[in-house]
Amino acid sequence: MSYTKKDLAAQAREIRRHIMIMLEHAGSGHSAGALGITDVFVTLYFDKLKHDPKNPDWVERDRVILSNGHICPVLYATLASAGYFPPSALQTLRKFESPLQGHPHRGALPGVENSSGPLGQGLSIAAGLAYGLKFDELNNRVYCLMSDGEHQEGQVWESYLFAAKYNLHNLTVLIDRNQIQIEGFTEAVMPLESLHDKIVSFNWQVLEIDGHDLTAIAEAVQYAQEYTLQPTAIICHTTPGKGVAFMENKPEWHGKPPNTPEAQEALQQLREALGDNWRE
Repeated sequence: MSYTKKDLAAQAREIRRHIMIMLEHAGSGHSAGALGITDVFVTLYFDKLKHDPKNPDWVERDRVILSNGHICPVLYATLASAGYFPPSALQTLRKFESPLQGHPHRGALPGVENSSGPLGQGLSIAAGLAYGLKFDELNNRVYCLMSDGEHQEGQVWESYLFAAKYNLHNLTVLIDRNQIQIEGFTEAVMPLESLHDKIVSFNWQVLEIDGHDLTAIAEAVQYAQEYTLQPTAIICHTTPGKGVAFMENKPEWHGKPPNTPEAQEALQQLREALGDNWRE
């Protein structure tokens, strides 16, 4: 199915609706990052990714590794919207014995490629996958979704070195540069700038984009797919809490779910944005 930019924008708002409902029902979880990176997930799964929801273990599929697994509501909502499992399961987020736990678990749900927990480990997993696929001369690509804050972990930079050494051009990192983490703003906790220059110095190609511009996201991912001289990192500048005004750019919403009145207000804002494309 071919999606227009309008279709993708509507899908992104629909996924944000699911995120708010999931988190309100769960009573725990992370709001800001999940809302902020939604446009990137939508572009991957509905435009650029080689995958098959009816055959999630398809050998020719691209792999998506979610390193900052606490934003998993956006992964779960995207997978459900893409047809990996029924959307009705989303309301079991973080419930006892639910496969939708607070961090993704490999094998619990179709479409989930890695188990996550401690930050800073996803790029190691992604680099290992990309190395193996390249060694086997397969054309699958690996996409690693990362937070900016986890770049304060040393293991991340070891993985950058490894991927550059073996020219893993089949690996693309998408960094959610939303400037916040659980302790506050990243530049106050442990400055990362210039993140672009740091990653370039590790022999990577680095692109910087507006992480809410669907065209820019698609073009950057497409460029990375065609570029074979280095692995590629795409720094996606996003607004944490995107689409819900009282959450936007507020570090306190990093690890906080909405209560019922807040969820109702958030859903009203998203409903107004969706207009006729709103689904109950």
